[in-house]
Amino acid sequence: MQQKMAESATKTTVESIREWVVEHKLRTVGGLWLSGIAGSIAYNWSQPAMKTSVKIIHARLHAQALTLAALAGAAVVEYYDHKAGAKTDRHAKFLPMDAYSHKD
Repeated sequence: MQQKMAESATKTTVESIREWVVEHKLRTVGGLWLSGIAGSIAYNWSQPAMKTSVKIIHARLHAQALTLAALAGAAVVEYYDHKAGAKTDRHAKFLPMDAYSHKD
């Protein structure tokens, strides 16, 4: 228990954020989408020459582009975790030790 507390105390803010993003990929993408559409609507509403329908269409297009970028980023994080072996360590505690033995 003390080792875990010492380990969490030495983590940087960036590492903590990265771990949270890895654990909550869909929340991250959804949050980015929501903030993207809100920011785009706020920006488009400051443009008085556009019709409301055009403003909404632009906001949706901006949000879609941001979502694709977030999904690509999540794929890169997933690939990095797979290569580093972090995913196997995270799921190893749920597997029984003798389930995959080949001692036949």
